[in-house]
Amino acid sequence: MTSFQHTISPLDLHEMLDNKNLVILDASIPPIGNMLPPKHSWPKFCIPHARRFDLNQDFSEPESHLPHTMPSAEYFELAARKLGINQQSQIVVYDDLGLFSAARAWYMFRAMGHKNIAVLEGGLPYWLQLNKPVVNARDESREDKTHIIGDFIAQEKVDFFSDCSEVQRVTRSKAALILDARANRRFIGVDAEPRAGVRSGHMPNAKNLPYTDLCEQGRLKPTEELQQIFATINPKQQAMIMSCGSGVTACVLALAANICGYANVRVYDGSWSEWGSRSDTVVETSTDN
Repeated sequence: MTSFQHTISPLDLHEMLDNKNLVILDASIPPIGNMLPPKHSWPKFCIPHARRFDLNQDFSEPESHLPHTMPSAEYFELAARKLGINQQSQIVVYDDLGLFSAARAWYMFRAMGHKNIAVLEGGLPYWLQLNKPVVNARDESREDKTHIIGDFIAQEKVDFFSDCSEVQRVTRSKAALILDARANRRFIGVDAEPRAGVRSGHMPNAKNLPYTDLCEQGRLKPTEELQQIFATINPKQQAMIMSCGSGVTACVLALAANICGYANVRVYDGSWSEWGSRSDTVVETSTDN
């Protein structure tokens, strides 16, 4: 099977549904804030043979008070093995909003050394739009729902995530460009944050690039358009640190940047949930970004 790294079309996925190395993951999470809920979702609507990648429960650090924190390599490895994921698995991940949390799962696996993973273009909505088959996860056979423990080995990469201390240094030194994937009204501090106890605003010297600006109808824009967006916001070709509310849509920015050929990209794992709740971080609320 040909290896892939970024995205896969519904047509290509449909053709390979019976491949023995294929693992399909539904990485959907509930909408946040004022986001509209999906029209169709797990378990009533899922791609055949899909397995549930539960970001909120199974693939977040259990000891962290912050949402969606990257777990340890040991914890991630165990959770992936329970899903039946092997070293040879070719993973396709999707979500029920088009492109939202699937990019986080893609980024997490790559951070753990598994490069053979792709995000389904348009997610479940586009799959349904093209009249591709879906099933009720509860109705699938016992054989499909029971997975043999996999042999996945996590090989953690050290350059995929930034912590708060590093981001604080960057806000002062401007050694990298901080891009914030939240909606503009949250970025400038007009709209309240959806999580209690989190201040409104943005980090000093950060720039706003809402992840929705990279998408059309739940799919990433053509590569040429993405390249122009990044060239405009990052004309000096700086290293980039992606942030958002809780480290989820920052990974949409990371996915798009990776497609455009940017290699020096990190995600601030704690993102605004951490920055906005700490007392030792500077928060700005101006429109100057």
